[in-house]
Amino acid sequence: MALSAALVITGIAIALLVIYAADVAVAMSSDSDNGFLPLDHMQRGMGLGGPALILPIIAFFISRKEPSKGLGVMIVISGILIIIGGIVVLANPAPGAEASDRDPVASTAMLFAPAIIQLALGGIKIAKS
Repeated sequence: MALSAALVITGIAIALLVIYAADVAVAMSSDSDNGFLPLDHMQRGMGLGGPALILPIIAFFISRKEPSKGLGVMIVISGILIIIGGIVVLANPAPGAEASDRDPVASTAMLFAPAIIQLALGGIKIAKS
């Protein structure tokens, strides 16, 4: 039961990351700060990115006693998607970002810590399976 819940939770996290990436791509291709969702970059990050950072870690811990290579791979995929997103944001700053906004390098670097944790937890899950 815990493994099924963990798989669903991690699937939701991956779906959120894909929606986040698509929305950012639309926002970057247009001159506005909004993509196809009516969210600015802060709302998008908190509403889509925040849960996507936390859910795979929760999924690992609720299923820690059950072996599953599939779950481990899904956790690794979510970590890779976060790293790719962070690299894209570093390479292409948000068009609506003001000079007074927080340092984009520092705030994006904070994304890499949970992503690395996810990669490590996914590797542990795969190794234990």
